Amino acid sequence: MSLHPRLNDVTQRIVERSAPLRTAYLDRMARAAAEGPRRAHLACGNQAHAYAAMGEDKAALADGRAPNLGIITAYNDMLSAHQPFERYPELIRQAARATGATAQVAGGVPAMCDGVTQGQTGMELSLFSRDVIALAAAVGLSHNAFDAALWLGVCDKIVPGLVMAAATFGYIPSVFLPAGPMTSGLPNDEKSRVRQKFAAGEVGRDALMEAEMASYHGPGTCTFYGTANSNQMLMEFMGLHLPGASFVNPNTPLRDALTVAGTERAAEITALGNDYRPVSEILDEKAFVNGIVGLMATGGSTNLVLHLPAMARAAGVVLDLEDFAEISAVVPLMAKVYPNGLADVNHFHAAGGLGYMIGELLSEGLLHDDVKTVAGDGLARYTQEPKLKDGRITYEDGAGVSQNDKILRPAADPFQKTGGLVQLTGNLGRGVIKVSAVAPERHVIEAPVRIFHEQEDVKAAFRRGEFTSDCVVVVRFQGPKSNGMPELHSLTPTLAVLQDRGLKVALVTDGRMSGASGKVPAAIHVSPEAADGGPLAYLRDGDVVRLDATRGTLETTADLSGREPATPDLTGNGTGVGRELFEVFRQNVGLSSAGAAVVV
Repeated sequence: MSLHPRLNDVTQRIVERSAPLRTAYLDRMARAAAEGPRRAHLACGNQAHAYAAMGEDKAALADGRAPNLGIITAYNDMLSAHQPFERYPELIRQAARATGATAQVAGGVPAMCDGVTQGQTGMELSLFSRDVIALAAAVGLSHNAFDAALWLGVCDKIVPGLVMAAATFGYIPSVFLPAGPMTSGLPNDEKSRVRQKFAAGEVGRDALMEAEMASYHGPGTCTFYGTANSNQMLMEFMGLHLPGASFVNPNTPLRDALTVAGTERAAEITALGNDYRPVSEILDEKAFVNGIVGLMATGGSTNLVLHLPAMARAAGVVLDLEDFAEISAVVPLMAKVYPNGLADVNHFHAAGGLGYMIGELLSEGLLHDDVKTVAGDGLARYTQEPKLKDGRITYEDGAGVSQNDKILRPAADPFQKTGGLVQLTGNLGRGVIKVSAVAPERHVIEAPVRIFHEQEDVKAAFRRGEFTSDCVVVVRFQGPKSNGMPELHSLTPTLAVLQDRGLKVALVTDGRMSGASGKVPAAIHVSPEAADGGPLAYLRDGDVVRLDATRGTLETTADLSGREPATPDLTGNGTGVGRELFEVFRQNVGLSSAGAAVVV
């Protein structure tokens, strides 16, 4: 089917908007590629340093005729999602040798867990860690010793940071190798119920701990459809994973075989082979549009509204919030995965997963098929399923039908006709709201505001019984300039309790919410932020605010023109738990509407 006209219009607008930046980027990549294989420019002494510890691979490395693959790894064993990567370097080295190539760990990048830091001071470093990851990966690849890169990362800021680095080194090929989700544990809706009971004082910490440990119980990504699993979807829709690689459980034969196949493919697509595929040619305007389509069709994480513009800019592509809103208006919501439904990502994958979705969206003209991917030309390749035969990956056509229409529905008969994201504009600034899990009767909230400067103050007011009527909770000075823009996910149980008590309640903030947030209407990423002179700084308790997700507006009836802005004491945000080292980030970060980036 021909491309949907609205999608075509959005793509063309992005192409035109990006033309100067994209042209300059591609010129840089072409000049770098024209220099030929990277190691040819290293002196013998340079190379000897790089190969000294490589044992049986030293001769092949010194000869320089076989591809050398650089591994950038986010491994640590504190993150369940990244713990499986402990085994990957040796598996990759073995697979590379079997194809006549070599592989080296080029460097490691930090990978913090938002689940551990949620509601803690460390969360104030979380968003900025994305840019640190890009910087750290650049250091690893700066040795100029690699013909392609293999990227090992899964979670919230890790994949976006790695993509930013991959785009910067876009003259070499890049293949992203996932680790997969943990097996299903305590159902996510049951975990959420226990959290709400704890917030309401109905159960103790022992019951809460038992539920949390039963939910997060083994190696792999958390099974809800938050930012980590949204990242994996994105890599498949954008053609940076092998087809069907995203949601295969860790430490299984199929998972290992996909890692081997990804290594082999990386060796095939270097400039030393016959199918040179630099990642600069994969990460074009159409790839980013496909990624946004996937985000809307799956009801994915709002964090990607921050990350996609930053990733795109690293590749010379300029995205705007209006692109997300217009794509959302024509892309159907095809999946119901927690927090948008009861299923987890394992259930989603079993129902047909990303391969089924891509096939359906292609058939409706809602994806660009004419793209380059690491697997070959055309996104239609990603409708196939990987199968393990005689220890190796083969691909077969997918079933073409959903195996569970309570989880995954056809594009022509979706859960709702539009995607899960709405742009908000008005006299309070620009922001976004994720509505895929919000009941329709809560899409419009108009009420007096209660203003807070810390999420803990909201919870303290709740414990004192101060929320007795409809209200819009404004938590300001939570943007990147204020304190690094931490997620405010720990407010979700509290606000959900108020909602369950029959109150109309919404959140408005210049901060972030987690990809796991759901049923409470939340206007987030409001820009300009309060610390940057944004309108939220002029609100006062009792002002009436209207959040209207049906019209895409965020407005107050109050006259803000004659007021002085609030000026809270932010000096405490600059010290403790490493925050001292990030002052330069807070001073130089861009607008959240443009990705809240520092390095691009």
